Amino acid sequence: MIAEDNALLREGMVLLLTSNGHDVVATCAAGPEVMPALREHRPDAAVLDVRLPPTFRDEGLRAAVQARSELPDLPILVLSQYVEQTYAAELLAQGARGIGYLLKDRVGRVEQFLEALERITTGGTALDPEVVTEILSQKAAARPLQALTPREHEVLEMMAQGLANGAIAERLVITERAVSKHIRGVFDKLGLPPEGGNVHRRVLAVLAYLGNNAPESSA
Repeated sequence: MIAEDNALLREGMVLLLTSNGHDVVATCAAGPEVMPALREHRPDAAVLDVRLPPTFRDEGLRAAVQARSELPDLPILVLSQYVEQTYAAELLAQGARGIGYLLKDRVGRVEQFLEALERITTGGTALDPEVVTEILSQKAAARPLQALTPREHEVLEMMAQGLANGAIAERLVITERAVSKHIRGVFDKLGLPPEGGNVHRRVLAVLAYLGNNAPESSA
């Protein structure tokens, strides 16, 4: 399901998704239409614009938060024209799995957009690198990050983007073993237990990095 008030962009996403083997079961152009459509169609994923009519403020974000409450397993990819750090952090704080936040210009980069959609539908996260950079640059000074090494900063930023260990290793031209070592260091320095290393714990680390009140992991 797609919720986007710009008709050209909305129809463009419909064409893009259908031409790549996906079915678009519903489209919305305003915030109040989102939840009724989600309840009726129960899609495999929802793509929501942050700012929707009638106020063009945070209707899409509020719909995403409500949807995660009513349909906790629904993967949601949020689109925004600008980096809105509060919205991104709030959305992440609602749950660890199946969440994405991209800037709208990524929709024009077909492979990146489809990759992000695929990632969230398989339970991962997909944060736009520019969103991550903006959030971290504005919050870093007030967070307990001073103990992290420059490499640990890089690894954690890529974790926030939703990259797996193998992809991080490829980006940094290091071994996966080295990536795992850096991640254990991040867990330690952010006060998270290092053992386990599952997806939930990774997102807890990201939430701690972004300055959210992440729930304690039972893993």
